[in-house]
Amino acid sequence: MLVRFESQSDLEDAMEALMKQDPRLKPILAQTGMPALRQREPGFAGLAHIVCGQQLSTASAAAIWARLSAAFDPFDHVAIRKARADRLGRLGLSAAKIKTLKFIARELAADRLNLDVLANEDVDAAHHALTALHGIGPWTADIYLLFCLGHGDAWPAGDLAVQEAVKLGLGLKERPNPKEMAPLAEPWRPYRGAAAHLWWSYYRVLKKREGVIAK
Repeated sequence: MLVRFESQSDLEDAMEALMKQDPRLKPILAQTGMPALRQREPGFAGLAHIVCGQQLSTASAAAIWARLSAAFDPFDHVAIRKARADRLGRLGLSAAKIKTLKFIARELAADRLNLDVLANEDVDAAHHALTALHGIGPWTADIYLLFCLGHGDAWPAGDLAVQEAVKLGLGLKERPNPKEMAPLAEPWRPYRGAAAHLWWSYYRVLKKREGVIAK
């Protein structure tokens, strides 16, 4: 079953189904309220935006992306493939990120990669296809699938905020690592993307209030 988030109502429908599948989550939703759907531009620009923000503060990532998007109009794989590495470096990209973006740009130009088809693939297959690309780790793949392609079952197991929220919400002794997050999320298929939105919202609530789901 392929679940897609193309509108807020899609997320709300998935959240309703999620609550029926796992009633333990109802107290969490009662505290957070309905999360807002988070969306980003699909395609190369969307993936590049996520890559640029890897392991950076929100402010630093936003500043770099603002410089990049201003320097290249349109910002697409053709422009980045032709751009000089030293110019990209002056705009704030690390050597590793330049290598990643240029690799993806070459794959797209050679038609060895089609980001659009990933939207209609099984989420695990799409995740595997993305992580097979140079410089694309699991977190980047999952964030792209969820925010840019609207995959309703994408599960960002490596996201620290989601891990911390799951730990507190499920009453775990330690924050689960990405490997441990996978089985924890199995009861939420095919709505793991809705669960991720819920846990992000819960993480924000936790700054003021904590809660534990009854086992």
